[in-house]
Amino acid sequence: MYLVCGEALFDFFSEDDASGLASKVNFKAIAGGSPFNVAVGLRRLGVDSALFGGLSTDYLGRRLRQVLRDEGVRPDYLVDFAAPTTLAMVAVGANGSPHYSFRGEGCADRQLSLAHLPALGPEVRGLHIGSFSLVVQPIGDTLLTLVQRESGKRLITLDPNVRLNPEPNIDLWRERIATLVPLADLIKVSDEDLSLLYPEQDPQRVIEGWLEHRCQIVFLTRGGDGATAFSRQHGTWSVPAASIKIADTVGAGDTFQAALITWLTEHGLDSVEGVQQLAHEQIDAMLRFAVQAAALTCSKTGPDLPYRHQLS
Repeated sequence: MYLVCGEALFDFFSEDDASGLASKVNFKAIAGGSPFNVAVGLRRLGVDSALFGGLSTDYLGRRLRQVLRDEGVRPDYLVDFAAPTTLAMVAVGANGSPHYSFRGEGCADRQLSLAHLPALGPEVRGLHIGSFSLVVQPIGDTLLTLVQRESGKRLITLDPNVRLNPEPNIDLWRERIATLVPLADLIKVSDEDLSLLYPEQDPQRVIEGWLEHRCQIVFLTRGGDGATAFSRQHGTWSVPAASIKIADTVGAGDTFQAALITWLTEHGLDSVEGVQQLAHEQIDAMLRFAVQAAALTCSKTGPDLPYRHQLS
């Protein structure tokens, strides 16, 4: 079982009103949040998962819990709070990339404190962390403490997934990522993340620095330009993006992350030792599987993550 840690929220996608009135804006609300999507994505790909996160007791929080239940995500690590549900207002650009505006201060998914840290049994094979839950408080320090406790004992995967709307202080992001990188076994990062974190630095140099710690593999996603694997043992190589008609890219990175973990799980390599012994051919197969999965999400509107039977 994989434990995904972090936020759960509702994405509100703007839609043109049929009346054409500028004073009217329609929205379609879809359950989301990067960790939420990864947990759901794992279940759709056939991997047992749970979400360690805070949910509101309000109407939207109840809906989030229902979605998790319907998808088969285990509820064991969910914590209820009498605080609002985070809302993310999403506008999709012409190239399909999303632009977010968050309403999250004081909301339920930020409220996890050290008192909520769970004891983990042997069924938990690994932890995944990422997105703004890394830097907002108190959940940011709670997740850091959890990862510090479990690093080296279970597989740790990290996706920075930088979102400056909920936390605009890029120095805070840099500091937290620098603290987490030495604790992770596998990192997935987008070229957009690296350009925000280290705009004056060569991405390859940044990633090579990450590989000087315990991290074995870094996967760099580059949108329509494909993705690149950086392996401590086997060097660097890229694969092209799948040729598809893009609806939008919402949830593509979360799908990519879920697919990486799924590939490791299916091959019995979802452990610290398993990642350390991966051959070049295995990493390449994992990378191509993740690219294919992300492409399916990009072909649909919103974070509509694929099911295992849709992938070869």
